[in-house]
Amino acid sequence: MKERTRWIFVVLFAAAMAWLEAAVVLYMRLLLDRVQPYQIDPLPVSVGLGKAEVVREVSTLIMLWAVGYLAGAERRSRLGYAMLAFGAWDILYYVFLVPLSGWPDSLLDWDILFLIPLPWWGPVLAPASIALLMVMTGTLITQFQPSGQWLWPRWPAWLASLCGAGMALYTFMTDALRALGEGPIAVRQVLPVTFNWPLFGLALLLLSMPIIDLVWQLWLPLSLGRVRYMSGKVPGRQETLGR
Repeated sequence: MKERTRWIFVVLFAAAMAWLEAAVVLYMRLLLDRVQPYQIDPLPVSVGLGKAEVVREVSTLIMLWAVGYLAGAERRSRLGYAMLAFGAWDILYYVFLVPLSGWPDSLLDWDILFLIPLPWWGPVLAPASIALLMVMTGTLITQFQPSGQWLWPRWPAWLASLCGAGMALYTFMTDALRALGEGPIAVRQVLPVTFNWPLFGLALLLLSMPIIDLVWQLWLPLSLGRVRYMSGKVPGRQETLGR
């Protein structure tokens, strides 16, 4: 199977899973009377669904990793397809929620993103931006193989991305972390008022380092090839352009 075909099927899986996820979230929010999540006590703990929701989140991550593992031929492509699946799923989840529930009204609406290990809060634009980077990274890794080799970000790019991930997680969990000393009920009832966009912007820049590195790896050989051609130093040619 060609890599382009694998890409299409992974995205189709992510799209179907996104619709399923959006439908389940709609059912749960209707049960809680919380279609708009930015309300007091928005978590499913209050109706006894807390453990089920946490397990559902873990199951979602396992499913996305599993489809990446099955689609990829080896370690690098498997991670690339898993990133593609996660990013496409996350973006399409919000896209599908609009016709299903009428929410979100805008990309700046607050959403509760995850419950593990603490509630994550952020405007819809924030996780969607990270998801877009994941789609781009996964696509570059799986669809471009110069000289028959998988593209792979070098370790400085991964290190920068890891730092960016930590910063992004902190922006999502800042308010929950502050409420930890007041007990689990306080954490559950946190409603953030402001989002640290400057810190998140820096995190997003660091998270984009693998993409920048991959594009550089693709562009540099092409650029060097053009330079050699313009200078007449083309492999296999004995004459120069001036003769």
